[in-house]
Amino acid sequence: MTKGRILLFLGPVAGVALVTSAALRPSTTSVLFRASGSQQSPQPVPSIASLVDREISALEKQVVEAADAMPENKFNFTPEALNIPGANYKGVRSFAVQVRHIAASNWFIWSPLTGESLPEGQKDGNGPANLQTKAEIISFLKDSFALGHRAAATLTTDNMLQSPRNSKSTRLHLAEFGVAHACDHYGQMVEYLRMNGIVPPASRPKPE
Repeated sequence: MTKGRILLFLGPVAGVALVTSAALRPSTTSVLFRASGSQQSPQPVPSIASLVDREISALEKQVVEAADAMPENKFNFTPEALNIPGANYKGVRSFAVQVRHIAASNWFIWSPLTGESLPEGQKDGNGPANLQTKAEIISFLKDSFALGHRAAATLTTDNMLQSPRNSKSTRLHLAEFGVAHACDHYGQMVEYLRMNGIVPPASRPKPE
């Protein structure tokens, strides 16, 4: 029997060894693959709807947790009350209205994608004025993100560049603009929390 050389290569795939038998007769040359461990099941192919929905979920978690972190007795806080020398916070939104504004804007931006009507009493970007308590406002906020998930679910590769009824923007732009707008006001909520000595939940050390 002709002697050969056995060469072992570690390929780019973890746990896979490539063994070749060199200098043997062509009929006996072989390539063997051995995989260690069980094979992972294939991951589902992401869709435009699932990708946008994931962005909405991540933002929803940050905004809702930040809103919940502000105590009820400080929910109407505004930096104007601090009288910071040289600052000009006159007329800015309170923390409560910041949260209502995010929710109201979510409805204005995302409802064209689903065709749903605005909530009763919503006439402008600050939301229904009758929502005053922390619980009422956070419930309004959560409902607006639920709308966002329904809006994301309507997106397809066929319709994402189309404009919904009564809008000049594409469906994809509206879906993503809702995320971008809420991110802007989340940043302002963070500042309001820190002005009151509260570390935003998303910025707190993760438990070990």
